[in-house]
Amino acid sequence: MESSKNEVNLSIKGGDLGVLYIVQNELLNDPKTDYAGVITRHPLTNEIWMRVASTNPIKDILKATDSAIAEANKLKKLLTKKG
Repeated sequence: MESSKNEVNLSIKGGDLGVLYIVQNELLNDPKTDYAGVITRHPLTNEIWMRVASTNPIKDILKATDSAIAEANKLKKLLTKKG
């Protein structure tokens, strides 16, 4: 939707709100992130909005996504060992 040097506003169609909450959590754990928010635009639409304010929001979103994937892989390995 919009972007500037320190802020990006994304509109994600057909996304999974739960996955974006995990990415949001990873972003908020980074001290360089000033703000990370995720909302459903409207319950009857299939659109999610994400706003991130940081020193480099696109880079930070990518880093947070990679971190979330790594954590999911750790959980998968743990569950595979227990199962």
